[in-house]
Amino acid sequence: MAMKNHAPVLLMLLALCTPSVWAATPQSHERIREAALTYAQAQSQSLPGKVSIQIGEIDPRTVLRACAALEAFTPSGSQMIGKTSIGVRCNEQPGWTLFVQANIRVTATLLVANRPLSQNTVLGENDFSLQSGELGQPGILTDPAQAIGKTLKFGIGAGQVLRQDMLRSPFVVTQNQTVEVRVHGKGFAVRASGQALNNGAEGQNVQVRMASGQVVNGAATKDGSVDVRP
Repeated sequence: MAMKNHAPVLLMLLALCTPSVWAATPQSHERIREAALTYAQAQSQSLPGKVSIQIGEIDPRTVLRACAALEAFTPSGSQMIGKTSIGVRCNEQPGWTLFVQANIRVTATLLVANRPLSQNTVLGENDFSLQSGELGQPGILTDPAQAIGKTLKFGIGAGQVLRQDMLRSPFVVTQNQTVEVRVHGKGFAVRASGQALNNGAEGQNVQVRMASGQVVNGAATKDGSVDVRP
């Protein structure tokens, strides 16, 4: 009779001690890592050179509900190169999100300065050489065509790797230069001269003070004039 009275208590204890296999199957860590790897491979297809991707291990103490709708994404502020993180979320309800560490290494041909180069140097093919190296950040130049004819924004040292943010297109209009201003409209075109108030590369906006004192805005053109559209 005593055993019968204790039966509900025993059943409750048995339920509390039930092995985890009786519960919902937890999410496979390997599937999460596979989702992150597939995403990283797709995102790095446009990178130059040889790409190597390593996905970090997930803490074995991390237990998540199994999910059939995994989606990987780039977290805000992350870049798909170097040491980074990849987000993987479950699009089912209730959902969850996990961030996985990754290392995306890219070996490519880099452009390296042959000697110290001063600010405003217009780069030619003799100013740099090609060397194999690792892309540690976005914006590193890998093709000579990306550099030849461009102007350095600031001086750099010998052996420094060239990046996009070091260069600008050469100015076709310079501040205080007398420029031809062309005003185009429907059925008419007017030409006049004025003084450029700022520097401008081809296609960039330039302000010009006309003889009347009026200031107009237009786009710098390859021949050094300024086109104004009314």
